[in-house]
Amino acid sequence: MSLFRKFFGSSSSASDEEREREVQETSIFNNMSIDEQFIYHFKKNGGKFLYCENIEELKEQFENILAENDWFESQVLCYDPKLYGLLDENKLTYGMTSNPKFLFTSCESLIAEEGSILFSSKQIKQHKPNELPTNIVVYATTSQMLAIKSDGLTAIKKKYERDYPTNITAIKYFEKAKEEDFTQYGSSPKNLYLLLLEDL
Repeated sequence: MSLFRKFFGSSSSASDEEREREVQETSIFNNMSIDEQFIYHFKKNGGKFLYCENIEELKEQFENILAENDWFESQVLCYDPKLYGLLDENKLTYGMTSNPKFLFTSCESLIAEEGSILFSSKQIKQHKPNELPTNIVVYATTSQMLAIKSDGLTAIKKKYERDYPTNITAIKYFEKAKEEDFTQYGSSPKNLYLLLLEDL
């Protein structure tokens, strides 16, 4: 036995355990579908996930979010005209608001490998994530789930052949880290709800 192992023996067994855990996780993920991978990572990152089979269920879940947070008759940041009807139904003020309670938006895609949500200037204009409200409600569909981030970028290229969006960014952290985590350095965690509508 080497001198280092005598002094630091416990750390090698700890790293062996960590490696074993990573191997087990990898084999589990290989057997998971893309949507299962996304949900696992998204929840692990602190996101709140609400699955909706139809539009009526989505409207009901949206109202539940408003009730849970006491956001009725609040100001909302929203740049997507397709979502205005839902805001009007719930008497929410949107447009040039000075102090929005939350951002209500669609997204470009949902990235399974890291449980993140990909946005572009089409949804958030030129705002950086730290400039957006802390509370975000995202409307997305099951057909927007993709395996990896490069698939999301490819989908953006196909979708916007001429009017290519700028400010492409992914939001991944939905709660503040319990311990110091260097991977979250510079990110601003969001209280994020995902309303996921089945469309496949």
